[in-house]
Amino acid sequence: MGGRQAAALEEFRAQQSALLEGLRQEHGAQVEALRYEYGAQVEALRNDTGARQEQLRLDQAAQFDDWRTRQTAVLEEMQGSYRLLEERLAAGVSELEGAYQRHAARQEEVFRELAQSQHQDFKRALDQNTIDVQKRLWDDLAKVREEFEGLIHRELRLLRQRESLPAPVSGLPLTAAAPESQAAIGIDWLHFAERFRGSEERIREQQQRYVQQFAGTTGEILDIGCGRGEFLGALTGAGLSGLGIDASRECVELCRSKGLRAECADLFAYLEAQADGSVAGVYCAQVIEHLAPAQVAHLVRLLGTKMRSGAWVAVETPNPECLAIFATYFYADPTHTRPVPAALLRFYLEEAGFGSIAVEHMNPAADVIPAIGTLPAPVRDALFGALDYAIFARKL
Repeated sequence: MGGRQAAALEEFRAQQSALLEGLRQEHGAQVEALRYEYGAQVEALRNDTGARQEQLRLDQAAQFDDWRTRQTAVLEEMQGSYRLLEERLAAGVSELEGAYQRHAARQEEVFRELAQSQHQDFKRALDQNTIDVQKRLWDDLAKVREEFEGLIHRELRLLRQRESLPAPVSGLPLTAAAPESQAAIGIDWLHFAERFRGSEERIREQQQRYVQQFAGTTGEILDIGCGRGEFLGALTGAGLSGLGIDASRECVELCRSKGLRAECADLFAYLEAQADGSVAGVYCAQVIEHLAPAQVAHLVRLLGTKMRSGAWVAVETPNPECLAIFATYFYADPTHTRPVPAALLRFYLEEAGFGSIAVEHMNPAADVIPAIGTLPAPVRDALFGALDYAIFARKL
């Protein structure tokens, strides 16, 4: 049993070996056939690849030749354009050089013309300046001459006025309130007024604001302290009637020599002699600062009694609210007593029966003392405003 199995196994092994040998031979033949076939294909592929490479080389060579031909043409064209550009550039540079030379020549010519023009302008300006200097010199000389002649004229006029005054009229009332202090000082008061009050012409111009206030007044307007008669003359020029009183006999005679109505009288005595409610209007400029405080109050009470209802009073006096008045004009007059504040004078007028009271400030201090203009506005307005004020009031 075991032998048969071994024989069968041996036989199976032999069969398997034969089968394997057959398969090996068959596989070898197939491999050889494939190797031959693949070898032919590889050889054909190699031949085809070589042909393609050769064709590609030929094509590339042809393309390179064509590219080189085209590049050569482009290069030649660029060289031609470059040469043309060089020629144009050279022509442009030459043109620019010519233009620059022409511009430089023109600039030089313009510079010469400008220098010559400036020289002519400077010469004309110098000549004009010389003429202006000469004109200012002549103008200054003319002003000096005019001022000098004006001074001589005023001095001569004062002399002529004194010589032409009529002899003093006997019986003219002179009281204790007459200018005893002026007489004691013993100076030329007409000359003093010309120097410190101002010329008659300037004062007469300033009176126009007061004349307008009295426009339409019927009756005689009383000028208390008429002085040289500027206000009386302004009233006459406006067709109004006026009468002046003054404690200075010389001033009264001067007014009369001008054809103006004036009387030498003490102002208190004169007012007390008038009927109550009879005075049509009162003007009193630069007077109350000469009076004692009690006299100012008394004067206002008299005006309230003697003036008729609806009549206007105008009072002008230095403004003590302006400190500059004490550094300029107030103490320049040795007969000044004390200034009267506007608020106090308003109070007196209200107590005396006046209404419609208005205060007008005049003559800014900065016009006389320019340094005041550099002060802060609140300080300037509060302490250095107007040198004078006028107060207007209407009798109720």
